[in-house]
Amino acid sequence: MIVIRPIQEKDREALWKIANQTGNGFTSLQPNRPMVDSKLDWAVGSFSLAPERQSLDDADRNQENSLYLFVMEDTDTGEVVGTAGIESAVGLDAPWYNYKVNKQVHASQQLDVYTMVETLMLCSDHTGLSELCTLFLRPDYRHSKNGAFLSKCRLMFIANFPELFSSDLFAEMRGYSDEDEVSPVWEALGRHFFAVDFVEADRQTSVDKAFIAELMPRHPIYTNLLPDEAREAIGVTHESTTPARRLLESEGFHYTNYVDIFDGGPLLDARVKDIRTIADSREYKVAIVENNITDQRRWLMANKELTDFRCIMGSLSFQGLDTVNIAPDQADALNVKEGDLLRAVPLSKDS
Repeated sequence: MIVIRPIQEKDREALWKIANQTGNGFTSLQPNRPMVDSKLDWAVGSFSLAPERQSLDDADRNQENSLYLFVMEDTDTGEVVGTAGIESAVGLDAPWYNYKVNKQVHASQQLDVYTMVETLMLCSDHTGLSELCTLFLRPDYRHSKNGAFLSKCRLMFIANFPELFSSDLFAEMRGYSDEDEVSPVWEALGRHFFAVDFVEADRQTSVDKAFIAELMPRHPIYTNLLPDEAREAIGVTHESTTPARRLLESEGFHYTNYVDIFDGGPLLDARVKDIRTIADSREYKVAIVENNITDQRRWLMANKELTDFRCIMGSLSFQGLDTVNIAPDQADALNVKEGDLLRAVPLSKDS
């Protein structure tokens, strides 16, 4: 069975293995051993401190950024095959930068000239917001809706523990690059200020983003001065990331004219209360039964535990309005017993 759970110390080598498969442009998890070890330590520490953070008032809770990193485990083999995370409040311990795509009007009545052009303005507007991040699934497991399952398990966790996150959520999409994995936006803009190639700049930002403020221009950048291929790539998603974008858009995320400063990839935003999985999920009492699964749709099911969170995908059936029947192996995977509460929602509207 495929189970999603919080990352643990025992997953250190598995996370390192995943980091070596992510590829260029995957800023949040690169094959840098100190970075990978630090990320695991941060996540393990965040889960251990989460119950304490729950008891704080909003003002105190929002003074630090926690990382809730999950792994997808194939319990038949014991292998970790994917990972996905949530940062609770970006930009508090290190600056968080992106570009805001604005419009600038230049007009002259005397000359009968009216021109409207787009500009890119460096900003930190997402500081303090929660981010969906670090989503990666091993290629041989990219089937049977596993990708959607891995992505949406994070929404189930947020639905269970909304007090740990901001009321707004965003996700940064990888930007367009050509068949040689060259980013037109980087070549036209970033390279002039950083004097390094895209891979090296991306690697450096995964460790420390402070140098961005030291090197990037603070004034608006007029996009009509950029080459056509760069201008057309602004806000465009990388081909491999397009399915992830469509999934988030089906959940209610949308592009609001913020893009990544390196490859021009779009940021997708949503109000937490408006996200489909969160809004439509419900809590049910558990009934454990044999061979009584009548609803053949794919359902996401998650227990109500914080540090021992578990999420699975499967079928179920109902007893009235407040009880769901699940199989014994599902109960074991979720670490729930008869009468416990679980959260459930259809994987998608048409699942």
